[in-house]
Amino acid sequence: MTEAKLAPNLPEWMLEHTNRYLASGGTDGHMYRMKMPGRPEMTVPSLLLTTTGRKSGEKYIFPLFYGDTGNSCFVVASKGGAPEHPGWYRNILANPEVEVQVGTRKFRAKARTAMGAEREALWKKGLEFWPPYADYQVKAGDREIPVVVLDPIA
Repeated sequence: MTEAKLAPNLPEWMLEHTNRYLASGGTDGHMYRMKMPGRPEMTVPSLLLTTTGRKSGEKYIFPLFYGDTGNSCFVVASKGGAPEHPGWYRNILANPEVEVQVGTRKFRAKARTAMGAEREALWKKGLEFWPPYADYQVKAGDREIPVVVLDPIA
């Protein structure tokens, strides 16, 4: 990843996960084992998304769970059901060119918000790998949680 730093204010578990992912070159951390209270342990695919800060212009790394859609990946801008969009999503609205690391594979991509039928189909796929998204949408109230497609670019 190009001169990027970890996103500010990440919870401790995300910092540990991202540092492990980076230190191993993606061999450790791609499949993330997680235990949430009241749910069975889950293994969730994760990637590292590097965005350009909309205010600072600096590059920031965010660990996110993801799904595949053909040649692209998709991520969900849930922020745990918070009333506002996560910072990484606001960053891609300002500058959609991002860097992505999926396991050991790194590529540049253009991020776009899925709409309509595409969003609905990807949302359902997202619920398969991370069922808590359904709870997050309830918690988010009127904010429709964006689903973001990361299309590789040459």
